[in-house]
Amino acid sequence: MRQVAENVGCVRAATTILGDKWTPIMLRYFMNEPEVRFCQLQDLVGGINPRTLSARLAHLEDTGIIQKVTHGENAHCTYRLTQKGTDLLPVLHSMETWSEKYA
Repeated sequence: MRQVAENVGCVRAATTILGDKWTPIMLRYFMNEPEVRFCQLQDLVGGINPRTLSARLAHLEDTGIIQKVTHGENAHCTYRLTQKGTDLLPVLHSMETWSEKYA
């Protein structure tokens, strides 16, 4: 019984990051872009409220999945995956493959 509980814990850790409506869609764009701006994400995701996008980005930053990078004096910033975030890409790719097969 303990082994089952430990396995559920592993899934729980992943769903804490990927388990909402917008986060997997947002992270998908990092598969092809090393850095993404807020407005790019908003356009690419489509239909996300800016407040929700800000909250999701803050959560991803807090969990160590992305890093916010400020460029120069004009406070232009982008987001990039950390190593922890890069390690999620195969999971997202598998989700994409499954969706193409069954959706």
